[in-house]
Amino acid sequence: MSILRRRRLLQLSFGTSLGLISGLGPVLASSTSANPLPSWRPGPVKAALLNFVLGVATPGAPNFTPSADRIAVFDNDGTLWCEEPLIQVLFLQWRLRKNPPDPSALTPVDRALLDGNLAALAQMNRKQVMTALAESLANQTEAEFSAEVKAFFKTAQHPRFGVPLSQMVYQPMLELLSYLRQQGFQTWISSGGGIDFIRAISEDLYGIPPQQVIGSSLKKEFRLLGGKGVIWRLPEVETINDQQQKPVGINLHIGKTPIFAAGNVRSGGDIAMLTYSQSAAPSLQLLINHDDPRREFAYGEADQASLKAARANNWQVASIQKDWERVFPFG
Repeated sequence: MSILRRRRLLQLSFGTSLGLISGLGPVLASSTSANPLPSWRPGPVKAALLNFVLGVATPGAPNFTPSADRIAVFDNDGTLWCEEPLIQVLFLQWRLRKNPPDPSALTPVDRALLDGNLAALAQMNRKQVMTALAESLANQTEAEFSAEVKAFFKTAQHPRFGVPLSQMVYQPMLELLSYLRQQGFQTWISSGGGIDFIRAISEDLYGIPPQQVIGSSLKKEFRLLGGKGVIWRLPEVETINDQQQKPVGINLHIGKTPIFAAGNVRSGGDIAMLTYSQSAAPSLQLLINHDDPRREFAYGEADQASLKAARANNWQVASIQKDWERVFPFG
């Protein structure tokens, strides 16, 4: 197919000018119903996203990538849904308040959770916190844990916005996930949060099946209970899928380097994942910057490590305030 014909097909599909896809010339994208990312405001970030996706999905284009290699990986907390407060922490509070332990058996982590003192939790030794959480989330079957997570989401609401937690997903990112899948991408989650917590709701919230979720995990074993085989959750941490461990987890679960990776500014936890993605060619990296205290929250990193990495490596930085027309589905 000629360059001119490919360009014409893209124009018919996408409408008004977006910029350039290398080797294809001007590409058109509609601002009406044909716009695949309606909650993204026009600008360099939206143009970069559309140009990259079309460039790797268009047969004959210089950056065309076979669909089997179109892997996109997303962090979860602060990238796909709101992380103020952390939704898994709200789940832990809910579990403790539903079945409060004997006061004499309360750990410092339990007390911080029951009191909603997340600042105290953040100051505690990380190993101590993870050990306490592992113990509280263990000694049950995987099916029992999944049922608890789903029960939590049926009633839980966000403390500031007063809407169900299932509505605290980012509308622009839902559109991006859908668009990527339409263009032949596999969409994965790689989160520092609990893998089983996310797997219980990932398909309903994001359209991502549980087998395409990577996260922190407990050790488990197979048991026979009442003549039935079950997976039993043990009170011991298997892996913490954060920072340098994220590329390792991606390699273990996917076996390929993602050509697209998205994370967010908070703790520097996604720098390694985005850097790893950049080793693929072509590739695109997206960093969400939380700078909208009115519609969401505003926070950053004292050392600005994620933003510095973005500048040094030419990653796309999406400002929630400037680049998102709409933040949540209810907005």
